[in-house]
Amino acid sequence: MTQADFSLLTEPFRRELLAHCYRMLGSVHDAQDIVQETYVRAWRGFDGFEGRSSLRVWLYRIATSACLTALEHRSRRVLPSGLGPSGDPGEPLAVAGPEVVWVQPLPDADPATIVTTRSSVRLALVAALQYLPAKQRAVLILRDVLAWHAAEVADLLGTSVDAVNSALARARAQLARSGLTEDMVTEPADPADRSLLDRYARAFADADTAELLRVLREDVTMEMPPHLSWFAGRAAVARFLTTTPFECAGAIRTLPATANGQPALAVYAGGANGHYLPHGLQVLTITPAGISRIVSFHDPSLFKPCGLPAALYDRQYSASGVRDLPMRPV
Repeated sequence: MTQADFSLLTEPFRRELLAHCYRMLGSVHDAQDIVQETYVRAWRGFDGFEGRSSLRVWLYRIATSACLTALEHRSRRVLPSGLGPSGDPGEPLAVAGPEVVWVQPLPDADPATIVTTRSSVRLALVAALQYLPAKQRAVLILRDVLAWHAAEVADLLGTSVDAVNSALARARAQLARSGLTEDMVTEPADPADRSLLDRYARAFADADTAELLRVLREDVTMEMPPHLSWFAGRAAVARFLTTTPFECAGAIRTLPATANGQPALAVYAGGANGHYLPHGLQVLTITPAGISRIVSFHDPSLFKPCGLPAALYDRQYSASGVRDLPMRPV
């Protein structure tokens, strides 16, 4: 078999394998590395693939094994809310040390191919999965997300059906204690979500506190990796925004985006000569009652892999948004 033939057979599985590895690892960069390793190992071992399972199952076997090996040597990825209680917006932001590794967002680079996996890559779910031991994590993903049979999972992991069922029960119990709610892990279908995102974006860029209070839910939370500080409740979030980002009124520009199958907002901060540079990517949980969660990744390096512009300029921008620049999804 030529490499072209191999690619023709295996490439259709790449996107779902990336989503699988991302759920396991909580990092799109690590997931991309593992998927690449999976394809290298599959190519080298393809002559030994005897068709005793489907090609898809065989690739998942390689990818899951590589993820489990990687997790033996890596720290658990977290979000700020998993490290301590919410803070006082009047206090200086605390920054985590290098020993803390953060859950990363997953760019929706190809919305057409991620549509079937959106609910299973929601940011809150992926963050909660990171608290499970590696094998429990694999079992829960394979059984509850991918709907594999217990016998298939046992065969893939080289264990018994009883062990799989036991691991699944423990994993489900842990998730039940994690505080996940339905609106955190399901795909909202209300067309008003885009309108709410637009209202939030305008309020954020215009430093409009009154409108901000109208679009935030009473129990909203806001997290900002790599800052350890996070805030719970509409009053606390609004106080932080009005005393920190809103001090820069007129110096912020935004683009709508998507990540983890969720609405997102790319935030650019003003520089010299009407030049706006990447500042952070906000991943939002939107419900019919308003925005319930904001996770703002203060990492400009996310913009390039997300397909977002490297900069914005005043000539491209109007009161209703970017004029000459196409709206790019993350």
